[in-house]
Amino acid sequence: MSIDRDSGSMPWSAEESPRPRRAVRPVDDAFYIPPAGFEITEPGTILRTREVGVALFGRITQQVDAWQLLYRTNDLDGRPQASVTTVLLPRGKSVGDMPLLSYQCAIDAVSDSCFPSYALQKGAKAWGAVPQFEFVLILHALRRGWAVSIPDHEGPHGHWGSPREPGFCTLDAVRAALSFSPLALRSNSPVGLWGYSGGGLASSWAAEMAPEYAPEINLLGAALGSPVGDPASAFIRLNATLHAGLPTLVVAGLRRTYPDLDRFIRQHVSPAGLELLDSVNELTTVSAVRRLARHDLDEYIDMPLADLLASPELLDIFQAIQPGKTAPTVPMLVVQAVHDQIIAVDDVDGQVDRYLDHGAHVTYLRDRLSEHLSLHPLSAPLTLDWLEDRFAGRPVPPTGVTTVWSTAFSLRAAFGLLAMLWSVVLVLFGRRL
Repeated sequence: MSIDRDSGSMPWSAEESPRPRRAVRPVDDAFYIPPAGFEITEPGTILRTREVGVALFGRITQQVDAWQLLYRTNDLDGRPQASVTTVLLPRGKSVGDMPLLSYQCAIDAVSDSCFPSYALQKGAKAWGAVPQFEFVLILHALRRGWAVSIPDHEGPHGHWGSPREPGFCTLDAVRAALSFSPLALRSNSPVGLWGYSGGGLASSWAAEMAPEYAPEINLLGAALGSPVGDPASAFIRLNATLHAGLPTLVVAGLRRTYPDLDRFIRQHVSPAGLELLDSVNELTTVSAVRRLARHDLDEYIDMPLADLLASPELLDIFQAIQPGKTAPTVPMLVVQAVHDQIIAVDDVDGQVDRYLDHGAHVTYLRDRLSEHLSLHPLSAPLTLDWLEDRFAGRPVPPTGVTTVWSTAFSLRAAFGLLAMLWSVVLVLFGRRL
């Protein structure tokens, strides 16, 4: 079966599921199980839909219209799988003829409690899931009058760190959202990508995969905040630091992605190390970072960590998971803190250099005063203005690298921050945006 991309019609008849009475983790939720025969559908086909309630931290109900779409996509090896995206509309907004923002959360975990489709639902018990903290910025973007798609870009199995697969999941979620009738979007509606940290990495893969994988999508720009740049470098640098839980989570995700890596790890990691890796499977990102602070993976292997990382098996994987080998064909905005304590500015410099060498159009802003956690909200007004300019067809800023004191140091950004503070008030009181 195939989708008529021009008309938006769906030969596959998507099932409509009832609104859930309570949030249920994906592993226990039948909604996430694709119907028989879904493999023969085209990527992006909607398989099942339902209305959901969304809430800040699972508690403060938000006055927005929200649905979940189970859709067909591909894994890293091109095998059919199903994932879920949460699509949002401002309540009371007349639908149709609006842009679509695809926001990739920093899932940064393998536990399905961190998938945004669960973490953003009313009643979700997901303390420490990063999407819950990002939800304020997503809702602020919704005030622009855009439709928003929030995909589970790690796929159904939590393939954190996987190359390309986040791009497939993201782009197929866009295809599903464009064909979802309640959004009333056109097949050529303008689309933008935005993500920060692990979400910036997922957005990088989506921008890189789009020209070949989904050329029919009218993608106009990609905003990448602190997009990791070199996961292997981050792995080495963060080990045995306060943020040692993050590289441990990456290993847990890559074990699921690469069976050969899992076998290699079992050969060289001690039983205590394997137990440690298994323990993060049920942890949210914040919980893993707190529990594994200053853990040194060198203590759990039968050879020096440097030698293990230099093995051909790991070198091939670390090379594969590095973004920037393919040039996106749309303009990109990249923001990065010079003094980032989690993602090294040199790694993002390298990713941008690879894009520029391939001829991509990149406006890269390096921020001197921010660090990893503060840059995302402080750069949000500038990022949203940049996306709005792309949707409106305004001239693209020059390509190149600029180091600034702060992305928030402009009159336009100051007004944007005030607007964002008002969004925070509305969200905290559950008022209509």
